[in-house]
Amino acid sequence: MKVLMLNGSPNKEGCTYTALSEIGETLKTHNIDYEIFWVGNKAVRDCIACGKCNGNGCIFTEDAVNEFREKSVEADGFIFGTPVYYAHPTGVILSFLDRVFFSSSDENWDRKAFQFKPAAAIASARRAGTTASIDVLNKYFTISNMPVVSSSYWNMVHGFTPDDVRKDKEGLQTMRNIAHNMAWLLKCIELGKQNNIIPHVEVGEITNFIMQ
Repeated sequence: MKVLMLNGSPNKEGCTYTALSEIGETLKTHNIDYEIFWVGNKAVRDCIACGKCNGNGCIFTEDAVNEFREKSVEADGFIFGTPVYYAHPTGVILSFLDRVFFSSSDENWDRKAFQFKPAAAIASARRAGTTASIDVLNKYFTISNMPVVSSSYWNMVHGFTPDDVRKDKEGLQTMRNIAHNMAWLLKCIELGKQNNIIPHVEVGEITNFIMQ
C-alpha cells in the first residue's frame, strides 16, 4: 500500500513538509509506503474550465499537474498539505488541485484515481487560519466519494519554522494519529475488497437550475 502526499508549500522542506514527514514515518510503522510530491515554487496556471481535458489529462503541461494525476491512479490514499496564507490555503495548491480533480472528472478515470480512497488535509500556520484551510481542501474529497481521515484534534501544526513545528508536540501527535487512522482505513478497505464488500454510488443525475 502507498499514500501519496501533496506538499502545497513553495518551500520544499519547510513546515508543511515537516508535518507530512511525521505522517509518513508513522505510516511506515504500519508497513505502508509514502511519497511526498512537491508542487514546486513556480507559477501554476488556474483551471479555465475549457473542457478540453475530458478525463485525458489537463491540456496545459508546463507544470506537474498531469504527473501528479498519473501517480494518483496507483495510490491507495492521499494527504494534501498546505501552509496558511491569509486564513486560506496557498493559491498554488488550489489551482493545482482544481486542475487535477477537474481533469479527473471523467467517470472511468475518477473511479481509478480518487473514488473510495481515504484522504486527509493538513494545514501549517504560525497561528490562525488552519481550520478554514482544512475545510477548503476537504471539499475535494467530499465531492469525490473519498472517505475523510480524521485525527485526535484538527489536522494542523503550528510554527514559523520547521524547528517550531517539531516543538508542537500536540500537533505532531495529531499528525501521527492521522497516519494511524489512515492505516486502519486502508486495511479495512482491503479486507472489504477481499470479502466482496464494495461501495456503490449512483451516477448520471445532474440538475442545473436557471433562475429567471
